[in-house]
This record gives sequence, structure tokens and C-alpha cells, in this order.
Amino acid sequence: MKSGSELLTVKQMSNADALAVEAGVPSLTLMENAGVSVVREIRRHWTRRRVAVLCGPGNNGGDGFVVARLLQGLNWPVRLGLLVDKSKLTGDAAVNADAWDGDCEPLTPALLDGAELVLDALFGAGLARDIDGAAAELIAAINDSGVPVVAVDTPSGVDGNTGEVRGIAPQAALTVTFFRKKPGHLLMPGRSLCGETVVTDIGIPASVLEELNPVNHENGPALWREVIPRPSPEAHKYTRGHLLVIGGGEMTGAARLSAAAARRTGLGMLTIAAPSTAVTVYQAGAPGNLVTALPDDGDIRTLLHEKKRSAVLVGPGAGATQATRRHVVEALKCGLPTLLDADALTAFEDDLESLARWIKGPCVMTPHAGEFGRLFENQQDKLSNCLNSAAQSGAVILLKGFDTVIAAPDGRAVINSSAPADLATAGAGDVLAGIIAGFLAQGVPAFEAAAAGAWFHGAAGQRAGRGLIAEDLPDQLHEIFKLNQ
Repeated sequence: MKSGSELLTVKQMSNADALAVEAGVPSLTLMENAGVSVVREIRRHWTRRRVAVLCGPGNNGGDGFVVARLLQGLNWPVRLGLLVDKSKLTGDAAVNADAWDGDCEPLTPALLDGAELVLDALFGAGLARDIDGAAAELIAAINDSGVPVVAVDTPSGVDGNTGEVRGIAPQAALTVTFFRKKPGHLLMPGRSLCGETVVTDIGIPASVLEELNPVNHENGPALWREVIPRPSPEAHKYTRGHLLVIGGGEMTGAARLSAAAARRTGLGMLTIAAPSTAVTVYQAGAPGNLVTALPDDGDIRTLLHEKKRSAVLVGPGAGATQATRRHVVEALKCGLPTLLDADALTAFEDDLESLARWIKGPCVMTPHAGEFGRLFENQQDKLSNCLNSAAQSGAVILLKGFDTVIAAPDGRAVINSSAPADLATAGAGDVLAGIIAGFLAQGVPAFEAAAAGAWFHGAAGQRAGRGLIAEDLPDQLHEIFKLNQ
């Protein structure tokens, strides 16, 4: 599906440029179009003002020369600084430097004197080393100045593949990138440093995506809308999925939040199985939940194999105990689609091998950063860590955060950008687990269920707004469904 949500690595974007040239689009035209699109976005956001244009030695700097020329032609006061001697520029960057009839000043903080807007065209997303020297000194001065920054492609220093900062990076108010976003536009801290990110069309044919075959996407309904079930006239509660939630004996709120969210996904039935000492607590909650006692011996096989059970959720409020480990193993052994969250993961701390041994059917794990670090290797960037962990475990991994990543064992991944920071509140993760488990119980494949769940969770947070608590989120879901039918 070519939805515009594809994320390209730095190498893939370079290949996209090359393929466009092979298809007959001159590289100079691509650079001119890039500059035109940046100027268009600048004029959308700001009125005429004094601009400091900062150019580096490569094509990113070439884009900067185009922007400087075009702004000057519109009677904007432009001052341009160049990191290297103009004679050292090559290719299209040299052509556009020659077309600039203004001065090329040395790259020093003096360029900021009187500036009301800064154009960062120093380094693109493929920077392979930490920024130092004069460029680092200038970026530090930019951040101290408070002058708004427009970044070309990515803020200089932000790794386009990982979102990590190579030494230092400016805080941009606006980032203008081309053709498709890169992972670094969505992964932290790159996402925050980009400010508003705008993707523009510079003439690269969409057909190049067929050769690039990107497997990473920005999360959105176009990726999974078709597999989210819609009730048919013949549907009834037994055909719309029956989720089993293993509830804890003390932290009962977690499973109840999960249950409320799961039922809002369109689920037909839901049963909470809890220790006998807590059954009355669960029964006093939402009347639509079925409640049953866990066997005293902890053996849940009978509960799992009851007729019409279609998925199981283990973890919220369960406690990182041996009983929870047994519940996880039995859930995985029975072959039902299974979601493992919170204590279901912590119970296997430093023992991924034992957990992965039982994963045969659809399984989603939803760790936060701490739980992830206790179970998986955490040595690379967030996207790579998730992809590696999915491949190792055989499960779909959803690593929570402002930049939630969902990765599948087959190498697909999505990065979610719908979640507001307000979701960092107790119980919000339990709601997320319930949404995904609700989709799993209705037959949605594990990867799509996790991606859809993350998006709905973020959209619910946006609707609930500032001051939300976890209890607010499930009630937002039916409105979001109305808007995305």
C-alpha cells in the first residue's frame, strides 16, 4: 500500500533521488524544487524578515543556496554563511552557489546578529559523525539566541535513521523534508527537535517506492483500516470475540481499565478471571463484564479452553509472580492470540529464552522502556532494538513512549505519532493493552492489532485533552470509531 506513510532510511532516500534522475528528472530540478518548497513553507509561517542562511558543504547546503536566492528575489534581507570555502563545493551545490550573487560569510555566531529567522542547511539526515568545531559553536549560539529555526530535511545533527543527536542539534520550529519522512523525524529526540515537520513534493515519482520497497511506516488508519472488523447484520455477541483477562488480586484497577477499553473496540464478550478473594471487587464494577474465580491451584487451562474464547490478556495488575509465569505459559501453549503486558513480562526478567520457547501463535508484548530493558537487549536505537527483539522472540513488540514503535518478527515496523504527552499517567498502559487485546479477540492479526491499538490510544488521548486520567480514555473510543469509519 502506497499511502504516503512510508518511512525511508537515509540510504533509501538517496536511492529515491537517484531513481528519479534515472526516470528523467534532472538532479538540479530536484534541488530547485526543494528550495522552492522550503521558501513556500517559510512564507506560510512568517512574514518578511531578516534571515540568516547557514549552508554546509553538501547537497543540504545546495538547498540553502536556492532558498537564499529565492528569498532575496522576494526582497527578504538575507545573510548567508558557508562552512567551507566556496571553491570546495561540487556538483549541484556548486552550481547553485555560483547562482548566488550575495556574499558568502564565514560560519560564525556573528551571522546571527540582527537575524529574525535562521535557515539550517548545514547537514542533512545522513551525517556520519558528531558535529564539532565552528558548526557546533554556531548551533549552540542559535539555541541560546531563541531565534526561530527552519531546518532543511532534518535539524543538523539529528540522525535521520534513529532520531539520535550527533553531538549537538538546533531546536527547529519547522522542518521541511522531501518526498517521505525518515524514522528520525518521528523517533525521540529527533521528533521534538524537528518542531512541525512538513513533507513536500519535489518531483520524485511515487513509482520509485516499488523498487525501494520500504517496510517501515508512520502509523495511521490506512495501514490497518481494512482488517478492523465491522459488525454485520448477522453478527451476535458470540461471533464478535470473547476476551479472557487474567486479573490481579490486589491492583484490580489495571484489569478493569483494560476490560473497559477492550469492550469499546466492538468486542462481543469479556471475562475477567481473578483470585477468589478479589471476585467481589470485579463484580461490583462494570455490569457488562463477566467475572469468574481463578482455580485455587492456579491451573487456568480449563478457563482458556472454554468454548468461544478467542484471545487472552495477561499482565495488568497481576504481580511478577510464579503464578503469573504459569498463566503466561498456559496462555501461550493453548494457541490463543495473547497479549502480554506489565507483570507478565517482568515475571520473565532476564529469561527471554524461557518465554520465547512457548510463543507459537499470535502474541503481542507491550513493554515500557524499563520492562523492555529487563527482558531484551537494549544496545541500539529504539527502532533497531524493537526489530531485533521481535525477531528473537517471535512476538510483535510494542515499545511504549511518546514515539511508540511496533515491530513484527517479519521485519515490518511502524512508529506512532498520535500520542500526546498527556498519556504519561497511571493506567494509560492498561487501557492500551485492552484496546489491542480487544482487536486480537476479534481476529485482527497481531501486528495490525498493535498498530491500530496504539493509534486509537493516542487519538483517545488527544480527544480527552489536558488533565486526562486513564479512566477518561475508553469512553473516547466510540467517537473515534465514528470519525474513522
